[in-house]
Amino acid sequence: MSLSTIIVDDEPLARKGLAIRLQAHGDINVIEQCSNGREALEAIRAYPVDLMFLDIQMPGLNGFQVIESIIEQGLSMPVVVFVTAFDQYALKAFEVHALDYLLKPADEERLAQTIDKIKYYFKGAVDTAHKSKLVRLVSDVTGNDYQKILAELENNQELSLSSYSDVLAIKDAGEVSRVPVKDILWIDAAGDYMCVHTLENKQSTLKENTYILRKTMKELETCLDPKQFIRNHRSTIVNKNFIAKFCSQVNGEYFLVLKNGKELKVSRSYKDKVKQAVNS
Repeated sequence: MSLSTIIVDDEPLARKGLAIRLQAHGDINVIEQCSNGREALEAIRAYPVDLMFLDIQMPGLNGFQVIESIIEQGLSMPVVVFVTAFDQYALKAFEVHALDYLLKPADEERLAQTIDKIKYYFKGAVDTAHKSKLVRLVSDVTGNDYQKILAELENNQELSLSSYSDVLAIKDAGEVSRVPVKDILWIDAAGDYMCVHTLENKQSTLKENTYILRKTMKELETCLDPKQFIRNHRSTIVNKNFIAKFCSQVNGEYFLVLKNGKELKVSRSYKDKVKQAVNS
């Protein structure tokens, strides 16, 4: 048995390290190392891929969006092993969906356990069962109805999957913070970075916090549900649920007052949309 395998990770050292470790396992044939989700999709179109080691947090298409795209485009779904920097408690939600996961950096013993699972799967597991788990994962991550997705797949209908997650994963200094989207107050641009301001419940105490995210405003908007987050300025996005008041001043300027008292300016170009969103 030789399994055509791709590694998908935006970190070159992580890709190379995993590829070297996999060389010790003769059944695993790494045919492509992909630096992002789009390269992964190209590889799956080009080759019959049996197995994919897939990073979850990547710029552009993240791991969940790669799975979404495979389903939407009707491509052959490889067996998926997640490779992630998320802590083990966060991974409990993923554990039941993927064949397995590896926590970075994966040690030899843990990788050997994963390889054993892969071999066992290909000896006797049913492919549809794995696909069903991945569809359920897409459902849990994006908020889509699992049974509805399965019915659409069975009827060869086009899927219209939402890509809005309830968690924003933010990498900083080698650590990953999983920030609940519902806790985000507002987001503003600071050069090449985004400042994500939150109000979090820590041990029954509300605490304000700020996370630094390396994304453009345009990229960030695609991750957030426009029903919940509205643009009030070219450099600011606000969570509609935290808006207390929409105000105008005698000089013709407009601003929002958040529930924590923070005031945010509303530019004239966004005034009408903000007013409509606040009143809806």
